[in-house]
Amino acid sequence: MGKSSTLNLGAGTFVLLGFAALAFLTTQTTVHGPHLGRPGSVYVVTAKFDNIGDLKVGAPVSMAGVEVGRVSHIDLDPKQYKAVVTMQLDSKFNEIPSDSDASIFTQGLLGGKFIGLTAGGSDSYLKNHDQIDFTQSAIIIENLIGQLVSSFTNKGSDSSGSSGAPPPAAPSTKPEKSK
Repeated sequence: MGKSSTLNLGAGTFVLLGFAALAFLTTQTTVHGPHLGRPGSVYVVTAKFDNIGDLKVGAPVSMAGVEVGRVSHIDLDPKQYKAVVTMQLDSKFNEIPSDSDASIFTQGLLGGKFIGLTAGGSDSYLKNHDQIDFTQSAIIIENLIGQLVSSFTNKGSDSSGSSGAPPPAAPSTKPEKSK
């Protein structure tokens, strides 16, 4: 085998291994739906959000970094125009205060969305078919980038000089006296 054949074989092997790694990672990051113990060992709660971003059915529900459930259904409230997210929580986590709040977060920089619960201080606990009233919608990164670009564009096109600072003083044309 010549030098170029060896090089081609090495490059082909490298590309093949890259595709194999990509296929493996794809299967490892796909959400496979609820995995919550035996049937009947869950209770259902809902929460309404203004915007859920790309939250999907099967996304984890966590509290203090521990997975306590999964998103089981997403719907739209036709009267309030809010997303209604139904969650199945594992019954072993049956002492979540009823005044807890639910927020939508992103896993890592480009990861999928999940719901994070933050414990409230109530003495009563969430029960089957309760609703979480305190919610924080997803932060949509595209909207943030658009606002950032828009603010830079507006600052760059502001030629009226109304920045609040006085105009710079003109340089003096008088020669300085030597001592």
